[in-house]
Amino acid sequence: MNVAIRYAAGSDIGCNRENNEDSGYAGARLIAVADGMGGYAGGEVASSTVIGSLRSLDTAAPKDDLVEILGRAVAEANEKLRIVREERPDLSRMGTTLTAMLWSGESVALAHVGDSRGYLLRDGELFQMTQDHTMDELLKAEAAEQGQTADPAETSRLSHVLYRVLDGREDREPDLRLREARLGDRYLLCSDGLSGPVDAQQIYEVLSAEADPQRAVDRLIEMARDNGGPDNITAVIADVVEAEHFHGAEGPMVVGAAAQA
Repeated sequence: MNVAIRYAAGSDIGCNRENNEDSGYAGARLIAVADGMGGYAGGEVASSTVIGSLRSLDTAAPKDDLVEILGRAVAEANEKLRIVREERPDLSRMGTTLTAMLWSGESVALAHVGDSRGYLLRDGELFQMTQDHTMDELLKAEAAEQGQTADPAETSRLSHVLYRVLDGREDREPDLRLREARLGDRYLLCSDGLSGPVDAQQIYEVLSAEADPQRAVDRLIEMARDNGGPDNITAVIADVVEAEHFHGAEGPMVVGAAAQA
């Protein structure tokens, strides 16, 4: 069966920020979210540079090479950040998370670095596909390997400290994997401005109840704002549908800082 994705995207500055450092992209074969950081202008430049670099992937690609293609594209985007940092010393502290999915039929490659997240709603259950690259998660994993429990006070203090981002430096490789999409799957990529104030149960309820992907995106962003909206909020949704019964969208969607670049 030939499948396609019906997609939607949205981004909001949130309630407490002066600018939007998030960027998002949704197209027929590529969806991605990047959450920039690094002070005034730095986060915007980082996220929009990476999304701008990746969007050329939104075209037909061979299934057998999906992971390699996506991994190479992430490396190229990171190299562009290195060039920007060299040209703009004032942006030396910039960096960005990235969660991206590249489709070829039912095959989909997933790349992830940082604490933006990827969720999958399948057969009435919500799964988190990505693991946050935060120091608290690293401490928990190390403690678990030793049969111990990490200190809650220490993990709470480090819950927003990232140990891996894209920032133009070497050895910034993402987690990469190949997945098989199924008809009826719904995928959500989001920045922590959504996954922070809106818990997994609330995300599940919206994704399950709202059939239209754009309305689901808008509702999730609204909920994040209702819950305080402490950070920029970006969400991208992709529904796996039968290609024969889907006429496609008008074109790709670019949101957040990348839409202004």
